[in-house]
Amino acid sequence: MTFAVADLRAHLLGQWHLERTMLDRSTGVRGTFTGTVAFTPGGDRTEDILRQHETGTVVWPTFTGPAFRDYLLVPTGRPATMQVLFDDGRPFHELDLSSGRWSASHWCSPDTYQVSFAAPSPELIDYEWDVIGPAKDLLLRTSLRRLG
Repeated sequence: MTFAVADLRAHLLGQWHLERTMLDRSTGVRGTFTGTVAFTPGGDRTEDILRQHETGTVVWPTFTGPAFRDYLLVPTGRPATMQVLFDDGRPFHELDLSSGRWSASHWCSPDTYQVSFAAPSPELIDYEWDVIGPAKDLLLRTSLRRLG
């Protein structure tokens, strides 16, 4: 069962708890990332943009410590859909949770990143990145749970 999101920007706005598992399938190495993600209004161009800021702690055999990642989410003209950009403005993928599910892909030479999203409830978003190619063979599973 999924939750259909009518207005993606309004739905994401705020703070979420983040739990991520990471698996390097080529070596069997496993790790985690735990922290928060904040979706806040604003960006360099307009207040309609959402700024996504992940921050937390990564635990990986070769590194344990703080980590962060930033994205921009830009309106597309359809309320349930936003374009996800890297923080420098390069396109990443589109996100449409109008049905509660979404899949997209991104090619980052030489690998392909495929993502599947599901919104099982208004308080939870799950997504999985399957990274396949000659340089990487990763499975990243993330759960976001609304805070507050």
